[in-house]
Amino acid sequence: MELFGLPIQTIYLYTLIFSGILIILYIFFGDLAEGLGDAASFLNPVLVLAFITFTSAAGYILELQTPLNSLVILLIGIAVALILDTLLNVFVLVPLSSAEESLVYTEESLRGRIGIVLIPIPQDGFGEVMIENISGRISKPAESYENTFIAEGKKVLIVDVNNGVIQVMDMNNYK
Repeated sequence: MELFGLPIQTIYLYTLIFSGILIILYIFFGDLAEGLGDAASFLNPVLVLAFITFTSAAGYILELQTPLNSLVILLIGIAVALILDTLLNVFVLVPLSSAEESLVYTEESLRGRIGIVLIPIPQDGFGEVMIENISGRISKPAESYENTFIAEGKKVLIVDVNNGVIQVMDMNNYK
């Protein structure tokens, strides 16, 4: 079959190459296109480009390897692309988007957490506290909430956060 004076497998190949180039460009400049996702949330650019790539790849391979009708090959290519696109979304994109969000913490979320003093906190001075999280460990500069000395290795309660510095109390003094 010919379309626009070109064999259909050539069109599939050109589409595959063009969509591959667009995917590479999207990897490098994808942050610029993030605003488009807000306008049409159902049109994720990654899924659209993957759908075009999968359809053209399946169509090209089937045109070369099978004697099927070109319309049947196009429908099979679309079905294969829908299946692969769904798998890509469910098993790659959704877990990646939720994993990225789970690494974020806010200063307000630190209040009430327990940490361990890494660098002793002197009276009227600063030390460092390590806070363990599901996603890892973070260390923050700390000062004593009660303006007392807190030794290294002590468990502390985070009371407040001011300008990125956490204010802590020794757990032995907290009752």
